[in-house]
Amino acid sequence: MLQASQNGADKRALILDAAETCFVRSGFHRTTMQDVAAEAGMSAGNLYRYFPSKDAIVVGLSERDRRDVADSFAAMQAAEGDFMTAFGELGRRHFEDEPREKAVLCLEIWAEATRNPDFAKLSAESAGDIVDRLASLLDAATAAGNIAPAMDTRTIATLICTLADGLFVRRAILPGWDPAREMPPIMHLIGSLVCGRVPAMGAANCAKVTA
Repeated sequence: MLQASQNGADKRALILDAAETCFVRSGFHRTTMQDVAAEAGMSAGNLYRYFPSKDAIVVGLSERDRRDVADSFAAMQAAEGDFMTAFGELGRRHFEDEPREKAVLCLEIWAEATRNPDFAKLSAESAGDIVDRLASLLDAATAAGNIAPAMDTRTIATLICTLADGLFVRRAILPGWDPAREMPPIMHLIGSLVCGRVPAMGAANCAKVTA
């Protein structure tokens, strides 16, 4: 039974990898289940045993991505030392080590989320999960005295995620995107946020800036 379960998990992983390749190469709408089956080296009938539709495949991709994110944050939480050092490793993994195709896939799913309420729900849940996990890490780092943020940690977590989304877009659409040029100032800004060098802005301050 265990062997059968493992074989099933391996098949699902193979299909998800194949779907990623197809979605990046041809786009979500132009990709068919037959395309995914061919990329995975299996029959369409066998593919449908694991995923009944393209939407179900996207759910599988989203679940896998959330597990990867959870593992990344768990590793960051377990790391000893400076918060920004651990966060820098997280940034390098997602914006330098991972292939550009991951960013392209994100854009495909985000674009579909503007039309498909199920995809929109998946995207919102994923984004909320990341903010929650990051805010928890910031809270722990604050309690340990490693950082001294001037803003509340959830606001900072949301700002960081907004910056990360922009980086994903730039990496996906700009062939010459250079992480060595763009990442250092972003990390410097995030470091300023978590260490309190960027002051908190209340409604009165915002009104002055926008006046």
